[in-house]
Amino acid sequence: MDKHSDARLSLVRLLEPEVLADPYPLYRRLRTEDPVHWDRFLHTWVVTRYPDVLRVLHSFSADRTPTPAQLTAMGLSALNPIAKVMVKQMLFMDAPAHTRLRGLASVAFTPARVTVLREHIQSIADDLLGKVRAQGKMDVIADFAAPMPAIVTAEMLGVPTADHVKLKGWSADFAEMLGNFQHNPDRIPRVLQSTNHLVSYFQNAIAEIRECPREGLIHSFMTAEIDGDRLTEEEIVANCIVTLVGGQETTTNLIGNGLLTLLRNPAQLDQLRHDSRLIPSAVEELLRFESPSQHTGRIAKEDVEIDGRQIRKGQAVMAIMAAANRDPDRFPDPDALMLERADNKHLAFGWSNHFCFGAPLARMEGQIAFETLLRRLAGLQLAPGPLTWRSNSGLRGLTALPVTFDPT
Repeated sequence: MDKHSDARLSLVRLLEPEVLADPYPLYRRLRTEDPVHWDRFLHTWVVTRYPDVLRVLHSFSADRTPTPAQLTAMGLSALNPIAKVMVKQMLFMDAPAHTRLRGLASVAFTPARVTVLREHIQSIADDLLGKVRAQGKMDVIADFAAPMPAIVTAEMLGVPTADHVKLKGWSADFAEMLGNFQHNPDRIPRVLQSTNHLVSYFQNAIAEIRECPREGLIHSFMTAEIDGDRLTEEEIVANCIVTLVGGQETTTNLIGNGLLTLLRNPAQLDQLRHDSRLIPSAVEELLRFESPSQHTGRIAKEDVEIDGRQIRKGQAVMAIMAAANRDPDRFPDPDALMLERADNKHLAFGWSNHFCFGAPLARMEGQIAFETLLRRLAGLQLAPGPLTWRSNSGLRGLTALPVTFDPT
């Protein structure tokens, strides 16, 4: 069989539990055997080498969400409530529309503003661990990695932190539309329901903040103005949703994936436990090694050739950041976890115009999470039993991470 259409190289294989649990051998084969691969099952090009992924993230179009009218023409009008939200999210826009929205949103996530939050995030982490420490065991995802960024994100948005549980549930459902390339008809009703809940929630929050202004990203969106231009309510709602999802799902997965990686590499875990100065570089290496955001889609703006393959204008391209992050031509010994790795320009937060504007906050949350877990939980070990990865291949994360530790 022609390697360019070989089923063994298709991303459809990520639907197989054993490949989902460890996608890196598949990525390695793609990178070495066919680095610009036509996936005939998904009707998309797949790029896996570091420079090619950079090129796609920099130069190809992010404007790839079907409009309600297009969905209706395909007989998928039931999905229109989701499409109405996604077409107004900066994640799926090119300049100048993307530049306008990103400029307004980035103000809330500058490193200076994020630094002010450090002490508060630390208190949230301590409080969550304080609730389980005496038990000598916990599910890291449910007890720590999910609620910590959910509480922080609620505060950043300016909504009650008491709502973080329901917001996290709706966020996880909406993430099905952001991270997956497969169509799951059985999940659509739940995703639709959660989308409607999110839209109503943020519409109500906007109304409340209009009456009684309070600090937060929603208020920043409402008051931001550039040359007389302001965001519409639909734009505010849509980008509150993408901020909520981005702020929670990737950070939860960073903490879960990162701790699992450390537990599987006990020498590095001990190294980090005994030298907390390594925490910042360790977080970058954990982001590279087990990227929470594995791949993203783009559209070719024009006919272009990459590595001898002709990509036509309008064709879809999947940029596999997680494969680029293990490209041996860019990262020496890429399958080894090296907490002191220098020159670690990974692509876990994307690249170019769509680089994650919440990256400073995610980095800080990751640093605080790992430092606190290792400082407060002695004898930390993975509990026996199988691990299950979420079926969302783009937003890689565990459904649960049971661990044991010394309760004293």
